[in-house]
Amino acid sequence: MNCKSRHGRTAPFGASVLALLIALSGHSFAQAPAGRGGPPPPPLTPKQMAPEDLTGYWVSIVTEDWRFRMVTPAKGDYASVPLSPEGRRVANTWDPDKDVAAGQQCKSYGAPGLMRVPGRLHITWEDDKTLKVETDAGKQTRIFHFGAEAPESEKPSLQGYSVASWDGPPPGRGAPRGPLRAGSLKVVTTHLLPGYLRKNGVPYSANTVLTEYYSRTNETDGSSWLFITTIVDDPMYLAQRFITSTNFKLEPNGNKWMPMACEAK
Repeated sequence: MNCKSRHGRTAPFGASVLALLIALSGHSFAQAPAGRGGPPPPPLTPKQMAPEDLTGYWVSIVTEDWRFRMVTPAKGDYASVPLSPEGRRVANTWDPDKDVAAGQQCKSYGAPGLMRVPGRLHITWEDDKTLKVETDAGKQTRIFHFGAEAPESEKPSLQGYSVASWDGPPPGRGAPRGPLRAGSLKVVTTHLLPGYLRKNGVPYSANTVLTEYYSRTNETDGSSWLFITTIVDDPMYLAQRFITSTNFKLEPNGNKWMPMACEAK
């Protein structure tokens, strides 16, 4: 089928249809609402994703292992710690006076043993991707890095290098942007200097990998609690994982915060 052009020539019908489709297509694009198909919103920061607020001042509540935590255990008292034969041998060489003389009185305040030291924590956000945990006992500071692996140049230290993540179920499909509905803070620490799991010389080595889980609960009486599960993996000095759970209670402010230097015994 042909049709007449305005110059009197005959044009194929298919060409006329194609021109009409192009014209309609251009009209529809011109009428498309603005803003659709734009760039997605930026991802939430770890601070925005937090399923619970861990910040504040927390005091340790010692309800178990009292004789290992509130006082310095006697040399040779390693009950409940799964030491390997080499770990036991090294523990038996503990000499606190020698540690003090070498300027190593903080060896029991390293990350694998620090949460077990009675005292207070002060937890704050240093920035949107970094949590800071300070202790008044031993005046130590730990830094938890979200989404950042340890750099190759990282040197071993008392608190090591800690990589943090929120451990919990992902939001459902179509869920609104916002904090995770549930979960806990997972922290994995490496690059540690050798130190003590307990003040009486129970050792951990530089090969130690420390994994922790921080969870907050809010009770009906208005109190809030922080539970820290600590898992110590040390193939050199431990025969198996050493697992502990430590409890802290939220305080209204920092009026009782009392920084104190490390003690070797």
